[in-house]
Amino acid sequence: MTISGTTSLMRRINSSAVLDVIRQESPIAQSQIARKLNISIPTVMRITESLMADDLVRLTGDTQSSGGRPRTMIEFNKDGYAVIGLDLGGTKLFGTVANLGGEIIYERSVAWEDKNPQSRIDQVYKLIELLLDIPNSTQLKVRGIGVGAPGVTIYPEGIVTWAPSLGWRDLPLRDLLSEQFGLPVIVENDVNLAALGEFWFGGLKNLSSLVCIAVGTGIGAGIVIDRKIFHGHHYSAGEIGYLPPDIHSLGQPYPEFGALESASSGLGLENRAQALINQEGKGSLQIRINAEEIFCAARRGEKWAARLVEETAEYLSLAIASVALLIDPEVIVLGGGMAGSADILLPLIENRLEGVIPITPRIEASKLGSRAAVMGAIILVLDTTTERVEVQVLNNNK
Repeated sequence: MTISGTTSLMRRINSSAVLDVIRQESPIAQSQIARKLNISIPTVMRITESLMADDLVRLTGDTQSSGGRPRTMIEFNKDGYAVIGLDLGGTKLFGTVANLGGEIIYERSVAWEDKNPQSRIDQVYKLIELLLDIPNSTQLKVRGIGVGAPGVTIYPEGIVTWAPSLGWRDLPLRDLLSEQFGLPVIVENDVNLAALGEFWFGGLKNLSSLVCIAVGTGIGAGIVIDRKIFHGHHYSAGEIGYLPPDIHSLGQPYPEFGALESASSGLGLENRAQALINQEGKGSLQIRINAEEIFCAARRGEKWAARLVEETAEYLSLAIASVALLIDPEVIVLGGGMAGSADILLPLIENRLEGVIPITPRIEASKLGSRAAVMGAIILVLDTTTERVEVQVLNNNK
């Protein structure tokens, strides 16, 4: 097996690898980094000097000795920069200022003011301006802005091709924000960012693969394989909200929300509750019941709510079975608004999957909650602004 490339490319690969090791294993000595990556100590020293000049790593002041010369320890400089993170949900915007270690300095959640697509762009500008005032007041440097968009997003260009909940089509959001604020900007699908956040900050150690299924206004999945986001050929990998849950969904148009999310997202659950009440002759609700209230009713043992929750679990079980069989990830994380009801959903899902597929996947509730996407933004901004390079290994033994 060989790894080929120019000297410049190899330098960038080594730099990415060194930064990853320091970030994950701080504090660590340069000799330990060299052994772990099988590169020379002079190479590690040159790279760490460059990273220190960029305020990404720093000396700890501590030393380590195993009987020989004491070794100076190096750590990731989590306070070297701030990152602005935004998660653009179907009903609200959530924005944070955080350091590179994922520690939240400030956060703000606001509802969308109206449904006009341009007004929503203006509201994004307004929130970012507010968030930028926080690090400016503390003299903390801003590394970049990371935005999670609820729809198909072409990551390299930051173009939101279709976000039905926001009314955006082919929106060059990255370029708009870069021009407005003069900072590095990354725009990625919100659930992809959430998966990255869960992978690095969700307390799940020593993984190489993870899928985050976010169930909120819609349904989507973010896929992390070998520590990086898998986008698919058309940047639509993980759009499981469009999975047909049964044969009756075939041959039907779904121009906005897909078949699965129409049935089992938070909005789908609310619509089914309304239909059930109408069907049982109780008339339309004057105040629309929301998904959280339905789960609360199920916890109280109300049969109509328990039936709806069980149906939701069954729909989600179909999606999770498909993900488990196609990708076989180490962990599937349930995120989004419904993660708050994981105490009811996960046992139902595990029960429905038992014996149906060869291996029941490990399913965990999100530990990051609404912060998952903005946590992923920190990692992606860091990777993008340090010209991160992934190593592709070519097997010549054919």
